[in-house]
Amino acid sequence: MPFYVSPEQQMKDKADYARKGIARGRSVVVLQYEDGILFVADNPSRALHKISEIYDRIAFAAVGKYNEFENLRLGGVRYADVNGYQYDRRDVTARGLANVYAQSLGTIFTETNKPYEVELVVAEVGESPDLDQIYRLTFDGSVADEHGYLAMGGQADAVAQALKERFREGLPLAEALRVAVRSLEAQDSERRLEARSLEVAVLDRNREHRLFRRLAEARVSSLLSEEPGGAASEDEGGGPEGSDVSGEGSPES
Repeated sequence: MPFYVSPEQQMKDKADYARKGIARGRSVVVLQYEDGILFVADNPSRALHKISEIYDRIAFAAVGKYNEFENLRLGGVRYADVNGYQYDRRDVTARGLANVYAQSLGTIFTETNKPYEVELVVAEVGESPDLDQIYRLTFDGSVADEHGYLAMGGQADAVAQALKERFREGLPLAEALRVAVRSLEAQDSERRLEARSLEVAVLDRNREHRLFRRLAEARVSSLLSEEPGGAASEDEGGGPEGSDVSGEGSPES
């Protein structure tokens, strides 16, 4: 005899399943700072990125199952490249990309037995902080327009509360990084995150053309040890520190 499950119960079971999968992962923090948008992930891996460039002014961050959000990231890169080539590079926006992701995630959630266990952020840095765009997408395709800061994955509520207590507008990069790291540590009072355990990147509005930049371990360590109010040093090693030097919009992993 077929077993009947009401649509409401089926949706609830899917949502609970996805939330549990996302909560098992490590957290990611996104926050605005004086020169752009900062991304910090609790991620010791140097091969499996949670933070990536999508296009000139747009970046992507995710938590959950790597293979699932990597598929979404690659789809976003293809969408951005095709639209930028067919129309104009300025027509590729975080809002448009968020809408595409929302449609994909919503379809997967409603039409398949297993939802994606992912949560995403699509961010675009503007000419000024007021023009920055940060969109948060959940496993069911819901979209939220975020401002200032957000946390997702792991014990996101504890991290978000710590961010709320520490965050203020216009933070310099070093202080914003310390706020993000201290907030990530709120998940476990006995754990101290070091540079080698972090994946850090920025969308820096002061750069030319491609504004995404990864921060290498040495740079992250230097920023974390910098005294409050101290001047940030230039990137070490000559070229752009940890920047993606592949073709425009190409995947990093």
